[in-house]
Amino acid sequence: MPDLSREELWRQLQQGAIAPVYVLYGNEPQLRDRAVTEIVNRSFGEGDLRDFNYDEFSLNNKEVIATAIASAEQLPMMAARRVVKLVDVRVAATSTRDTLNESCEELLARYLARPSATTVLIVVADELNGNRKLTKVLKQHSVTVQFEKFTEAESIEWARKHITSEGFSIDEGALRYLVGLTGPDLRRLTNESNKLLAAALPSKAIAVELVQALVSNSSEIDNFALTDMLVSGRSGHVLKALKKILDDGGEPVMLLGLISSNIRRLLMAKELMSSGNDRGELAGVLKMPYRNQEPFLAAARRADRAQLLRIVQRLSDTDLAIKSSLGGGGDHGSRMQLEVLVCEISRMVDRSRN
Repeated sequence: MPDLSREELWRQLQQGAIAPVYVLYGNEPQLRDRAVTEIVNRSFGEGDLRDFNYDEFSLNNKEVIATAIASAEQLPMMAARRVVKLVDVRVAATSTRDTLNESCEELLARYLARPSATTVLIVVADELNGNRKLTKVLKQHSVTVQFEKFTEAESIEWARKHITSEGFSIDEGALRYLVGLTGPDLRRLTNESNKLLAAALPSKAIAVELVQALVSNSSEIDNFALTDMLVSGRSGHVLKALKKILDDGGEPVMLLGLISSNIRRLLMAKELMSSGNDRGELAGVLKMPYRNQEPFLAAARRADRAQLLRIVQRLSDTDLAIKSSLGGGGDHGSRMQLEVLVCEISRMVDRSRN
């Protein structure tokens, strides 16, 4: 039986269609756990005694599978259904890491072939190797849903909906910057979004400066260090740093947003310093942690204002080209456009210094 999509699962649950067996797996635990909660909630009706009809078993205890199946075969008590949840389920590429192994196959296959009509069995798998016989047995007799990490576009859309549903607004640059800092970790994206919601009162408006002040960078390479290399004319270093970030899974569009944000902040700092603002006033406007202030202000002092303005324009052109797939679409095209941009800016800076 092919996997059900996440969206189709939500539709079925909202329509009240509850399957006797679910297998939920994948590397995005927050979405998976939310699905489990929804299935459990919809399995019980108003007035049902959940405490008597809900059991959870961890397969880290390998002897528990027989007890779990026996629980699933029991009739519910003062409720329409029982719910039995199996957690810590692993069917790995090699059997040495399994928590659900071949010794359970006959018992499990017998139940799955004729599951109890009054029980909902939920199997929550941390790992489910598609080549293993046990995985095929599970998928043959259940509704299976895979929960993968969000793509960049999905993360941006999720964060936008989460923030606007609470009555707040966030500008596009701040939204992309937030997702760039958190990466594809939905749990962290949720936590950081909630932190921003609390801090944005009473205006209920989230700008780049607030994200910069509150959300730490989870990237291995400091993205401001990359920007600093770019405006300092260290072309050899910046290309190596960019390659490492991209090879490690960095998203070109998110990285472009981070560089754009840093360049605009450098330009703001340059303007403030030209107007005679002191260090305290600069720190208040930029809302930057103290430990990051001196490297940032040093980069602003070194940068040329006219050059920063040209870089802003090139960043805008590249953003449009990536979004419209000019010069090639997809991850490969986006990466190529970002690499070309960095080369052009590096040459521009190098020429101005010679």
